[in-house]
Amino acid sequence: MKIAISSTGNSLDSPIDPRFGRCCYFVIYDTEDKTIDFIPNPNKNAEEKAGSASVQLMASKAISKIISGEFGLKIKSNLDSLKIQMIILKEPETKIKDIIEILNKTNY
Repeated sequence: MKIAISSTGNSLDSPIDPRFGRCCYFVIYDTEDKTIDFIPNPNKNAEEKAGSASVQLMASKAISKIISGEFGLKIKSNLDSLKIQMIILKEPETKIKDIIEILNKTNY
């Protein structure tokens, strides 16, 4: 399963980015082979529809779940239609490595 995490930077020590559509990076974590990829968000400076464009990017990467601090109002229906689960994490200082550690200890 592939899980995306919104990130402020491109390292495991970066904290989660509270913004989904305008985050700096997406961290793609594959729970099966434990690979981690950092993808710069091409939509972070979009004038409009950054969230919708980011949803399409996640769909193109076969993401099953997205972890972020918040999602735009229109995003839930887009993600629901693609069967991608939203997970809201309201702890802005949480580092990417800590989130991955939690994922490794749970059943996602």
